[in-house]
Amino acid sequence: MAAFGKLIRTTAFRLTLVYLFLFGLFAASLVAYFAWTTRKLITDQITATVEAETAEIEDVYGRRGLRGVVFAIENRALRPGANLYLVTTPAGQAVAGNVGALAPGVMSKLGWSETFYRRLDDQERSDHRALVRVTELSSGFRLLVGRDLEERRRLNKVVRSAAQWSVLIVVVLGLGGGVFAARRVLRRIDAMTGTTQRIMAGDLSGRLPVGRSGDELDRLAENLNAMLERIEALMSGMKEVSDNIAHDLKTPLTRLRNRAEEALARASGEADYRAALERTIEESDGLIRTFNALLMIARAEAGYASGDMTDFDAAEIARDIHELYEPLAEDNDLSLRVEATPAEVRGNRELISQALANLVENAIKYGKPESGAAVAAGEVVIEARRDGDQVLLSVTDRGIGIPEADRNHAIERFVRLEASRTLPGSGLGLSLASAVARLHGGELRLADAEPGLRATLAIPARTGEGLASATTLEPAPA
Repeated sequence: MAAFGKLIRTTAFRLTLVYLFLFGLFAASLVAYFAWTTRKLITDQITATVEAETAEIEDVYGRRGLRGVVFAIENRALRPGANLYLVTTPAGQAVAGNVGALAPGVMSKLGWSETFYRRLDDQERSDHRALVRVTELSSGFRLLVGRDLEERRRLNKVVRSAAQWSVLIVVVLGLGGGVFAARRVLRRIDAMTGTTQRIMAGDLSGRLPVGRSGDELDRLAENLNAMLERIEALMSGMKEVSDNIAHDLKTPLTRLRNRAEEALARASGEADYRAALERTIEESDGLIRTFNALLMIARAEAGYASGDMTDFDAAEIARDIHELYEPLAEDNDLSLRVEATPAEVRGNRELISQALANLVENAIKYGKPESGAAVAAGEVVIEARRDGDQVLLSVTDRGIGIPEADRNHAIERFVRLEASRTLPGSGLGLSLASAVARLHGGELRLADAEPGLRATLAIPARTGEGLASATTLEPAPA
């Protein structure tokens, strides 16, 4: 009983009832119009027949008098399926005809009327109805000509019976279809509800079932599944960030505390305290940069920066980053070169600049050729160009590169491969670049430069004219 109550409360069942009511109303109106039209047609036919016979009998009366009328009526009354005829005197006495009884007052009223009657040869039944016309002949005689309405009554009965059966069939089929549709929808909704309950219980891997019909529920399930995948990815990223913060930031915080304790315990003068404070400030700045990078990654992945989109030339960013990092590259015995052609994009200029800066800083940090390498000197190349419907911002170095098996792992937060653990950094540079690329509908590609690494930001190109002014940013930690 509870399942039935749940069934009839579904939207599908209620919509079925509404459509059933509207269809029933339409069908009833159609049947009523058909019955009215048919009734009118039969009535018009009867009226035409009675009027024609009345005119013929009046013509006989005019030519042959009452005797001729009596003779004509008696002959007509003997025909199979004869109409009704009656001639009365001015006093109301029957002279000729086949009518044995009429409703009171019919002969006293000229014109058309419906009345009960009984034929002379039918002594039992008196429930017949007829459409009659009463006219007055000369000398006060009255003539009644009529037609039985049995045909019209039978037609009405057939129409009523058909209408009743039609309504019954429509109701049964409509309710059956409504129950079927409601149960089908309810099963799918129950399946979705079960999945959402498991998700609310903590199982973010659950997905809504998707059928093969491609209807609105399937499209809704596909969109919700895409949303759930995004939520799962964000939650996994949040858990990963929390774990990484707990492990990777514990060391610098502990080191910061130990230095403060050491300064309190061993410092003998103002110089020692100043040195301890400077080391503390330096360590704090590194932590602040790390948290800023985490915040920027979170904003990019959440899409908060998608509203700050402008039109600009990616080549300008490449040249600005080259100018900013050229001195640092020279200090590391590397040459920094830029190859930029006009490549217009629409995006967040600040984030794209930050992502490219991180790639350049990584290349400078890890881009020195290995000893004995075929290349004579280290070189880092910044490229900006358009390739089809994409703009490619690439940074190529001649260092040790990243093995293909570790490339997907390298873009995760706080990940530092074995070759880079001895160098300063927090492992957020590639993660930020990847998040910025996804924010703009693109991707971060890591490829072998033979030797070295080629990191490429592939971003959809802009279609249209006009460029925004450039802005140069300080880089985030790599």
